[in-house]
Amino acid sequence: MSARVCIQTEDFDLTQEIDKLRLSDLRVGAVCSFVGTVRDTRALTGQAADEVKTMTLEHYPGMTEKSIEAMIDQAHERFDIYQARVVHRIGLLAPADQIVLVAVTSAHRGESFKACEFLMDYLKTQAPFWKKEQGPHGARWVDARVADDAALARWGIVIPQ
Repeated sequence: MSARVCIQTEDFDLTQEIDKLRLSDLRVGAVCSFVGTVRDTRALTGQAADEVKTMTLEHYPGMTEKSIEAMIDQAHERFDIYQARVVHRIGLLAPADQIVLVAVTSAHRGESFKACEFLMDYLKTQAPFWKKEQGPHGARWVDARVADDAALARWGIVIPQ
């Protein structure tokens, strides 16, 4: 298993993950992180039809890790960072469960912030994960959003349609 990428069914502990990165390199002056969670979209829309009771995340083992490793390599090429770690959960998740952690270390906060955001934008559009939401009206696969593609484009990455 890579120290940079972990795909798992069990939850992760943010403090432990950050400490592993921070304490392994005394040059670290900044650690930036992003944690994504399952949200009940009913809270956003006020409509019962949009209620998310569960979300199931699937992936291609081996292929997914390789894809995320390449994303981290890109982040190292673009930004002055020391380390990056991505932990992504798969399997059955409920509202409020943690889905993903992206953590980046560097000497100064600016590079960590940018690299963290870059990796998250890349993950949302390019990582081979599939999401199925279960609600009161059955299950549906979640399509990529145009806003996610636009977020990636601001980094100069355009995905052919």
